[in-house]
Amino acid sequence: MQILKHPFGTLADGAAVTSWTLVSEEGLRAEILDYGVTIRSLIVPDRDGNPVDVVLGYDTLEEYVRNSGYVGATIGRFANRIGGASFCLNGETYTLAANDGANHLHGGRKGFDKRIWAAEELKNAVRFSLTSPDGEEGYPGTLQVTVTVSWQGRSLELRYHAETDRDTILNLTNHSYFNLDGQGTVYDQLLQLGADHFTLGGEGCLPTGEIVPVAGTAMDFRTERRIGDAVDNEEPCVKRSSGYDSNFVLSRSPAAVARSEKTGITLTITTDQPGIQFYSSNALTPRTGKGGARYGLRSAFCLETQHFPDCIHHPDWPTCVLRAGESFDSFTRFELTAG
Repeated sequence: MQILKHPFGTLADGAAVTSWTLVSEEGLRAEILDYGVTIRSLIVPDRDGNPVDVVLGYDTLEEYVRNSGYVGATIGRFANRIGGASFCLNGETYTLAANDGANHLHGGRKGFDKRIWAAEELKNAVRFSLTSPDGEEGYPGTLQVTVTVSWQGRSLELRYHAETDRDTILNLTNHSYFNLDGQGTVYDQLLQLGADHFTLGGEGCLPTGEIVPVAGTAMDFRTERRIGDAVDNEEPCVKRSSGYDSNFVLSRSPAAVARSEKTGITLTITTDQPGIQFYSSNALTPRTGKGGARYGLRSAFCLETQHFPDCIHHPDWPTCVLRAGESFDSFTRFELTAG
């Protein structure tokens, strides 16, 4: 595997951002910014051998800083939402930023997506490291986090590792926006999820605590179907968010398989996490992306491997608590094939 690096810009405080490109033996290319461990591009040959960039991104650092949407970024300390922007742990209440109405979203006002991570080139990978001090964004404990990015065959692998000196909560994910056609909308792209149930959403996109079957609902992706088939459905589970924005309870592998009939590109996602958030870019406002591409509603889909949203308030769900002296280790793989 070949690893390339080049400058990508400078933040207002003078901090320099670097782009790292990992080229697999099969010729697949992943460009990662140390700003937010952000996947800026992911290039794979289509069925005819033509290169297709299957993720959304921007040409300049300024656009990453200015635009909303967490495009391509690593999310933490806690991906997704925490109800009431607070939680109780070991009898103590911690108050977080209410940056999504009354709730806390994606780590707060300056989450991991807005930090420059230290980068270290390994033999066949790049390891990004970050220290989140005790009290940052309201979270307890000094947290040491690494994300190691590598190609494993045709799979881009993200390996997460974290340790804390005080009990805390943690939920890490990657927020890439995928479009397997490389441009246009994703209505005709196909999706299958390894989930028989989803966590029912309520006000503010928070889970109600109910885990319900997908069968007979617009959420049923147990077999392959077009994303556009029910994205504008009148069912409350879809209409409330103006499209898909729900956590699916994973019950088998792979977690997700998405496919473009136009390019022949297939994305297969495997993970050890209990859930995956399927988001159909309902709030992606019109903007200009890489090479002048126009992005907007339904320009992409997100498949965010994760703990369940707001799980700290649902003790019967898989825990997001990371105890002092223990370590968090997890992986997500994005396999890209064409045929």
